[in-house]
Amino acid sequence: MTVGAAEGDGHRSAEFVQSLERGLAVIKAFDADDRTLTLSDVARKTGLTRAAARRFLRTLAELGYVRTDGRQFSLRPRVLELGYAYLSGLSLPEVAMPYMEELTARTHESTSISVLDEETVVYVARVAAKRIMTVGITVGTRFPAYATSMGRVLLANAPGDWLEDYLSRVTLVAETPHTLTDRRQLEQALAGVRREGYALVDQELEIGLRALAVPIHDPAGTVVAAINSSTHINRRTAEDVLTEVLPQLQKTAAAIESDLRVTA
Repeated sequence: MTVGAAEGDGHRSAEFVQSLERGLAVIKAFDADDRTLTLSDVARKTGLTRAAARRFLRTLAELGYVRTDGRQFSLRPRVLELGYAYLSGLSLPEVAMPYMEELTARTHESTSISVLDEETVVYVARVAAKRIMTVGITVGTRFPAYATSMGRVLLANAPGDWLEDYLSRVTLVAETPHTLTDRRQLEQALAGVRREGYALVDQELEIGLRALAVPIHDPAGTVVAAINSSTHINRRTAEDVLTEVLPQLQKTAAAIESDLRVTA
């Protein structure tokens, strides 16, 4: 990929901003195969000079979109904001809502979708069956990722270097007596999520709350969100959640992913 080969290149309007094109090219130089790049790598992949690539990388670093150790560069989670406007405005919530409503109608349990933002999960869609938490949840509500089912799904599927950085800086606060506050135990829990493909969290965010979450993938196969079903411990045992709710939750996630591929 080079800047000169950017999509739509040809007759540029008088209002075309080439510096913006170049900055976006620097961001797109990072992908699944190249999560970490040197200055020379970025210059080579974008066709920019080293001096120009350095200026763009330093600017992106100061804006919080790129991290660097002085030699290696990688994207920070804040870059998700650039695509979140599209997801929140059209793609994900609008596609997901009918399926979420159907799932809630079948299970009589609340259904939510969240995305990861730094150390928290942010709710972007929700269908409530009944109020089972003392704290009301609406679109935009945030909770610590480590203590939630959706957060664990998103953490488990995050890039390894980002997750390592997250674990090194996050303060694991005991939201309830059941909350995992030991890093090693949390790492083991996340390994289990990666292995099993779902996260079941019992009373770690709030006493009485039991929640199950699975990932939602974009058309490229990247986990971009998580969907969960939450219940009160008096309504369903953990075993009931896994046998009765998990298959339906997975089916709902698959249907949303199918529609996302169509709208991509």
